[in-house]
Amino acid sequence: MFTGLIECMGTVQTIAPDGFGGAEMTIQESTLAPQLQLGESVAVNGVCLTVVGMDASTFRFQLGPETLLKSNLGTLQPGHRVNLERSLRMGDRIGGHFVQGHVDAMGTILENVQQGEWRMFRFDCSAALTPLMVPKGSIAVDGISLTLVDVAPSSFTVMLIPHTLSMTTLGLKSVGETVNLETDMLARHVAKLVAAPRLAVD
Repeated sequence: MFTGLIECMGTVQTIAPDGFGGAEMTIQESTLAPQLQLGESVAVNGVCLTVVGMDASTFRFQLGPETLLKSNLGTLQPGHRVNLERSLRMGDRIGGHFVQGHVDAMGTILENVQQGEWRMFRFDCSAALTPLMVPKGSIAVDGISLTLVDVAPSSFTVMLIPHTLSMTTLGLKSVGETVNLETDMLARHVAKLVAAPRLAVD
């Protein structure tokens, strides 16, 4: 479980096929690496991955075929920057919202417009996701907890403050690039319950 508050950005050092349809990826980030333990969960662009190796400045992950297909991790190349967040610990403050690290789908940046100090992003997404979004609700974009400004049938808008732009990869992205999307888990569960047939009570 994560909160969508990015701790830092890392740099992809290597990413290579593993011979079984997946890949192995090494990320460099000298501040975070010494704090990690083998088997720990880390969200990389919002995808929950398990640390399988590390040294003083790098750490490694194994990516399955499904992860490469359903997230933008499959498009990463050496030198690309990624958002990093360690899993939530008991007693941690929840400054964003509950993020599972299970990507629902990918979206594409349709607009990236500076508006004063802020920047407006509009993303396209599957029409199946927007019923789970509400203005002023939460969405995770590449693992970043963001507040929805506007929701259309197959797109949504967010506004980013300068701090978020400087501390995450969204400040580096351009129109046409893909992002990982995860809708609010509470909205998903409520939608499931509402759609389920009523249980008969004896």
